[in-house]
Amino acid sequence: MIGVALREGADLDGFRAAVRRLAARRAPPESVSWSVADESDLFGARQDDVDAAPPVGLPRALGELIRLVVCHCDRERYALLYAAVWRVLNGERALLDVQSDPLVHRLEGMAKSVRRDLHKMHAFVRFRETHDPDGTERFVSWFEPDHFIVEATAGFFVERFRSLVWSILTPKGSLHWDRETLTVGPPAQRSDAPQSDGFEAAWRCYYENVFNPARLNPKAMRQHMPEKYWRNLPEAASIAGLVQQAPARAREMIAREAAEREKRDPLKAVAAMAEQGPQTLAELNRLIAASEPLTPGADRAVLGEGPMEPMVAFVGEQPGDQEEREGRPFIGPAGQLFDQALGEAGIDRAGVYVTNAVKHFKYEPRGKKRLHKRPNPGEVKRYRWWLQRELSFVRPKLVVAMGGTALLGLTGKPLSVLKSRGPIALDGLPGYATVHPSYLLRLQDEAAKREAYDAFRDDLIAVRRLIVETR
Repeated sequence: MIGVALREGADLDGFRAAVRRLAARRAPPESVSWSVADESDLFGARQDDVDAAPPVGLPRALGELIRLVVCHCDRERYALLYAAVWRVLNGERALLDVQSDPLVHRLEGMAKSVRRDLHKMHAFVRFRETHDPDGTERFVSWFEPDHFIVEATAGFFVERFRSLVWSILTPKGSLHWDRETLTVGPPAQRSDAPQSDGFEAAWRCYYENVFNPARLNPKAMRQHMPEKYWRNLPEAASIAGLVQQAPARAREMIAREAAEREKRDPLKAVAAMAEQGPQTLAELNRLIAASEPLTPGADRAVLGEGPMEPMVAFVGEQPGDQEEREGRPFIGPAGQLFDQALGEAGIDRAGVYVTNAVKHFKYEPRGKKRLHKRPNPGEVKRYRWWLQRELSFVRPKLVVAMGGTALLGLTGKPLSVLKSRGPIALDGLPGYATVHPSYLLRLQDEAAKREAYDAFRDDLIAVRRLIVETR
């Protein structure tokens, strides 16, 4: 009997080394005993002996299956994986195609469970603000995974929160990031993480205001957000009350709408509708396209594009040179950076609506070039009625203002982007404020540009989470 001892958790490197050694010795699965130890060389062999073993060629699908299943908490995972490897190396190259095979079925089920656990950790980690002894701002989260997935999620969180100092604590291990170095630490306890921070009250208020009682589906809610995660989610404290109040609130909404209809004078309503102008987005767009520019120098309007009733609408400042030439929003250098950040944040550009607060390109000529010129507050406010009508037709669930011009167009107030950054009410709609991607292009220092881009992408990740939580 050959004994193989691997470290606690998901020892992918140790398992790969063991497979190379066992394959070189042509050891059948029934001759191998797998165990877990804190520190142990591969069945007593020196490391150079392990490295000297020839590599093993496996199908890519099996390699991916191994990467997932080693994270599973089942103590038999290594024995099951090696049994599959042995069969593939001994004539069953297409083993994974046989879904009815008991071994394949069990391994695929384990892989599915790990994928689900990875998804839940990506979705339900909530950071709370703390400070290190030296005063450094640190964001700490507590999460309870079912499997040994902590190290497997490290790349996801580093990529998305690169500009922050953070720690993720779990009973199965911990991750610590200081903007440059990632450290994998030992398991932690719930008491090691903060219970709350100053932002949670605002977050709960936002969640309660975007909760739609008419669309409540408790079964679907529990499928997407199992109750086991609720105790670590700040918004979960509001769920019981919102669910209990939902029937009454829905009845009030219906009664209020019916009462308003009864009080309405039909003749006055028809007259008011006639005064309101366009009744559809298509009519509004024809009006905008036919109107003279409300800023000097533009040749034609650039209209918004995207699906109706999207989960999110992004409002930029004004079209640029390339956008005006082609008549489409966000296709120039800033639009390309926007698309990149959207992709990294997990948001599909085709599923969102994009538009601008100002519909024409304001510029000043410099030889053959047309240089962007920022519209003044008076010009922005002239376009505000168009923007309000546009969003009333599109009916997004969430509106993202990118830049000060967009904030002014949506609120009618000159607000600071940096002070307003984050969740915000925009003209009566749930919203989020962030910088415009063109701001990132204007930064000269590469380090500052990278840090600003990371912060912008983190904002889009926060937007994606708001989208998920408002479905």
